[in-house]
Amino acid sequence: MKQEEINQLNQKLLKANAEEILSEVAALFPGKISFASSLGYEDQIITHFIARNELSIAIFTLDTGRLFPETYDLIDRTVARYKKPIAVYFPDYKEVEEMVNQKGINLFYNSIENRKLCCGIRKTEPLKRALKGLDAWITGLRREQAVTRTHMQAIEWDAMHDLIKVNPLINWTAEDVEQFIKKEGIPYNRLHDKGFPSIGCQPCTRAIQPGEDIRAGRWWWEQPDQKECGLHKS
Repeated sequence: MKQEEINQLNQKLLKANAEEILSEVAALFPGKISFASSLGYEDQIITHFIARNELSIAIFTLDTGRLFPETYDLIDRTVARYKKPIAVYFPDYKEVEEMVNQKGINLFYNSIENRKLCCGIRKTEPLKRALKGLDAWITGLRREQAVTRTHMQAIEWDAMHDLIKVNPLINWTAEDVEQFIKKEGIPYNRLHDKGFPSIGCQPCTRAIQPGEDIRAGRWWWEQPDQKECGLHKS
């Protein structure tokens, strides 16, 4: 799909809601589109929409090996609720072993380079395998989440993975998300009730304090404009 076609699609979907965007892309890329769920608030809403509309969109998640117990519990609760499988992709154990044995189990605290290496092995490489053979993938990104996401659109060309990226909740606010979760009774990670608005790997995620930015609990030792794991390049 050329950039001109992407621009036209964004224009067409300018006033479309998230469910309409999902239905549109499911029809555009039949059997060639998947949803990458990190099991956060936003991702649970997208799973809800996919299941409610019986869309032929597969769902997968990445298990880095360092997730919270509450996240594993949510996978089970989500599959039980929606009766839709969630494929799980793991990192290559040989790469993990080599990294840990050379640089330490918690290497990510020592430097940005180490943190990006860890994210690359545990997240980016498994994602590449999950996206292989697809024409498009769906994420739960919102423009409001971070300075690195300010200019993202509902439909984008993902040059890093050479396919279309779809962000159906791009214009939603945090309040929109929380209200919809409560209204629909959607299963969510119980850590959200303990001050965790954004949840990733256990050693790299903390609860935030009142007034802090919603991404303040992710890689809190780094600057805001560095806080991406490599799955999403601005």
